[in-house]
Amino acid sequence: MGFQLIVAEFVDRLDEAGYTDLRPIHGLVFQALMNGGLTSTELGEQLGVTKQASGQIVEYLEGRGYVERRPHPEGGRRKLVVLTEQAAAHLGVAGQTLAALEAEIAAGLDDGELQRLRLSLARLVRQLAPDDIPPFRPAW
Repeated sequence: MGFQLIVAEFVDRLDEAGYTDLRPIHGLVFQALMNGGLTSTELGEQLGVTKQASGQIVEYLEGRGYVERRPHPEGGRRKLVVLTEQAAAHLGVAGQTLAALEAEIAAGLDDGELQRLRLSLARLVRQLAPDDIPPFRPAW
C-alpha cells in the first residue's frame, strides 16, 4: 500500500509538471533504456510483456518524441530503441520530483527512519533474490 500511495503521488506531481502523457510503465521503459538502448524484443523481456505489447509501448513513446529507433550496431533488420533528449529532460524532472517527495516523507519520520527503512528493504531484496536481482517490472 505504501508503494502504491507513493507512486500515485509521484504520478500526480509529474502530471502537474506537464507529463500527462506518461504513466508508470513508461518510467520503467526509460529505466530499462538508460544504458544505451534495447531492441523492442529485449525491452519486452525486461518488462515481462509480449513482443506485441512492447512494440505498442515503443510506438506510443516514439510518437510522443521520447524514444527513437536506430539501426542496431550489429546490423541486420533489428532496431535499437533509445531515449531522446525529451526523455532525458523528463528523467531530470522525475528525479527532482522524487527527491522532493522523499524529503517530504523523511520530514514526517523520526531521524534516520527513512534510511533504516531503505536498508531493511535492501536486505529483503537480497534475501529474496540473493544471486541476481531481477529487473524492475510492473506488478501486472
